[in-house]
Amino acid sequence: MADTAAKSSETYMFQYKGYNFTKNTVTPEYIDSLEDFEIRDSDVFLVTYLKSGTVWTQQIIILIHEEEGCNATESQGSNAARSETFNATQSEGSNAAESEGSNAAESDTNMKRMPWLEYNLEGQDYNMRPSPRLFTSHLTYNLMPKMLKEKKAKVIYVARNPKDAMVSLFHFSKIWTYVETAKNIGDLMEKYLSGQVVAGSWFDHVRGWYTQREQLNFLFLTYEEMIKDLRGAVLKMCHFLGKRLQDSAIDRIVEKATFKNMKNDPKANYEFLPENIILKDNGKFLRKGTVGDWKNTLTVAQSEHFDEVYRQRMKDLPLKFVWDLNEDAS
Repeated sequence: MADTAAKSSETYMFQYKGYNFTKNTVTPEYIDSLEDFEIRDSDVFLVTYLKSGTVWTQQIIILIHEEEGCNATESQGSNAARSETFNATQSEGSNAAESEGSNAAESDTNMKRMPWLEYNLEGQDYNMRPSPRLFTSHLTYNLMPKMLKEKKAKVIYVARNPKDAMVSLFHFSKIWTYVETAKNIGDLMEKYLSGQVVAGSWFDHVRGWYTQREQLNFLFLTYEEMIKDLRGAVLKMCHFLGKRLQDSAIDRIVEKATFKNMKNDPKANYEFLPENIILKDNGKFLRKGTVGDWKNTLTVAQSEHFDEVYRQRMKDLPLKFVWDLNEDAS
């Protein structure tokens, strides 16, 4: 059964240096080139495991920098619109309006403002991007540029309880054409716990980054704490990034980063991706944005088996996750 699963997975992904990449999106040569990628002290990296609040946190980081640019402009007496400074820097003068139309949104999407380090689908020269450069990544620590720990670049790592991350991937597999559609949650769980999914093992990913935190300029957050106290999480990120924003600016960021508003934001909701990547008739890129949805999917036996594997794999780490908002972290 394991051989069958592995053979099926090979259709959609390939393993390189212990990581499972989606096919036709990146090459081993490009991943190798990242080892010597030149890091700047002003760089900001958002790192997550798959389905752990990446798009959400990406939106927050962009908004923080956007508001900082706006504050700087206002302090000089300019009446420029609220996103012009940041957009001009990151999008080379793009002034796309916040319209519902995908064409307008596509020229100014969060994916272009804060691109994926490992999936450079448009062949950009990242070395030509002006500072501060913002990057998003699902890579494990060992695949990141070696200069990362030598520079003062900032890393924000967001982890999500793995049951919810797995269930989110289960639903996402129905719309994401680059991965195998999960037959059922039991089939996916077998692969997930053994690391036979895109991005590899959740356990290895979290462990790899968490155990290196002292070597980096590093902020560790959880998806669940962001759900429970979004404003508090935004303030933590601002402090870590060295951004002193007014309360009114924080209020705007929190409002724009709510799940409801993000689902309707064409720059942030990833609905701009083409049909050959996302099957839009099968669902939305942003689905629920909740904690504890695993209870609606896993059986008691499946949950208990997952718990046992989790305890064995994470017993030597002090991490505690919230599995349900009505319960304390454990």
